[in-house]
Amino acid sequence: MSDAWRIVEDDLSGAAIRALLEQHFAGMLANSPAESCHFLDFDGLRAGEVTFWSIHRGDELAGCGALKMLDARHGEIKSMRTHDAFLRQGVAARMLAHIVAEARSRGLDRLSLETGSGPAFEPALALYARHGFEECEPFADYKPDPFSRFMTRSLQV
Repeated sequence: MSDAWRIVEDDLSGAAIRALLEQHFAGMLANSPAESCHFLDFDGLRAGEVTFWSIHRGDELAGCGALKMLDARHGEIKSMRTHDAFLRQGVAARMLAHIVAEARSRGLDRLSLETGSGPAFEPALALYARHGFEECEPFADYKPDPFSRFMTRSLQV
């Protein structure tokens, strides 16, 4: 078995990716009120403006992430999740770098995200900050919410 990492566009049909996303949905709902959860469900992740990827090490699913096009110059990171068996192995950083590179290749000027505000979200917030994201006001259709944190970064070099 290869130890190489690979990131592939995913159609969400596999049992492993569906189980990881179900865990992601449950985790969001366990740490924020339902009205403050903004994750995309399976249909939302298949929408035309969303590209969804899974990351694998060898034959094992390690995580996932998505890019939602808000307009021709602005994208949103969605559904970043690392499988529990791969925590603290650089999965999220690899996926984030992939999404940033893809956003740049599409000519986007800005990449933003919404995540939770409680202690369960501190590792994600730290990851995004390490990769140049800064806190910002709500964007797109988001409204101020004490359970949400908004971050953004310019993609211009």
